[in-house]
Amino acid sequence: MRRALLFALAVLALPLQAADLKPFSASYTADWKQLPMSGTAERSLEKNANGTWSLNFKASMMIASLTEQSTLRLDKDTLLPQTYHFERGGLGKAKKVDLDFDWSSKKITGSDRGDAVNLPLNRGVLDKSTYQLALQHDVAAGKKSVSYQVVDGDEIDTYDFRVLGTEKVTTKTGQVDAIKVERVRDPSQSKRITELWFAKDWDYLLVQLRQVETDGKEYVIVLQDGTVDGKAVKGN
Repeated sequence: MRRALLFALAVLALPLQAADLKPFSASYTADWKQLPMSGTAERSLEKNANGTWSLNFKASMMIASLTEQSTLRLDKDTLLPQTYHFERGGLGKAKKVDLDFDWSSKKITGSDRGDAVNLPLNRGVLDKSTYQLALQHDVAAGKKSVSYQVVDGDEIDTYDFRVLGTEKVTTKTGQVDAIKVERVRDPSQSKRITELWFAKDWDYLLVQLRQVETDGKEYVIVLQDGTVDGKAVKGN
């Protein structure tokens, strides 16, 4: 259960249109609906001296923790992952993933929980963090249904999303106008529900996420505070 919340925190997200990436930082609170359990998360995007970008994430709850780090570069409005690191510790099974995206040889190599990863790399393939930037870009562009090819374990999986409409969301910074998006899953394969809300006036920063697990457990993650390109996020 704690791992599930940390996973949802890891889905937290991101700013901006891919064509116009800007540095940002955001912090979130997360609460279970049925249990007296809470967590926090922080995420940031920074531009490096060599022109690449670093996407950093940290989450914690109780005595469990999770970190996720990606480096990426932007090429003609396409996000190209360079490296990906994921590590989860504390209660439950530990997990560590390290991936290297070699665009010259078109290969993805690394390890996932001790197992070797060796996959073909084609333009459009993303890691579990950078696909969220692509989602931001497509939501901002007005797309209603999108799919992404994401490295998941020792295979490349398809992640599908669809836009449900607009809603007002109450956050720690005030009320914001948001676009609501849901992850599309085959109901015969999974009963999990993932819903995300992106702020229209703040470069589509994620302001809320709702997750319902197969056992019915529900938790909600809400923006606490953040900045986009140095400007503090404020609701109405």
